[in-house]
Amino acid sequence: MLTALSRRLSFSVSPSYHVRTVASAASRPRPPPAPPSVQRARPSPRATKAVISITPHAVQRLRDLLQGPTPRSIRIGVRNKGCAGLSYHLDYVDKPGKFDEVVEQDGVRVFVDGRALFSIIGSEMDWKEDALSAKFVFNNPNIKDACGCGESFTVGTQP
Repeated sequence: MLTALSRRLSFSVSPSYHVRTVASAASRPRPPPAPPSVQRARPSPRATKAVISITPHAVQRLRDLLQGPTPRSIRIGVRNKGCAGLSYHLDYVDKPGKFDEVVEQDGVRVFVDGRALFSIIGSEMDWKEDALSAKFVFNNPNIKDACGCGESFTVGTQP
């Protein structure tokens, strides 16, 4: 009965009851291996444009601010504030947030808040001093509307 069963299943049984396959895939000749494919050169990393550019006056002022007794960095962000909707916000931080973009220019490193990237991208940060005030000024090409005093702005989408 075992021989009849072994013929139907196409394997044979030896007297010591070890199972051997009669026609296995391993006993068939294999096709020759394919020639190695041509490896394409990996693209080299390209220099990317920074999220924000910093003028030399702003770099010097940031350097002065960061040379305190406790080493800290500055995070640039925006907040919902003012009559036009958004306002720039600068804050001292110890380390970057999870989604912050790091911008390093002329030895000064600032972080751009990840939630503010679409509002700030392409901007230029400058330091302006006049007889009445001294402040960081942002020249932002994405601004579609601003309030009269210049404290807040609105960012629109490209048509």
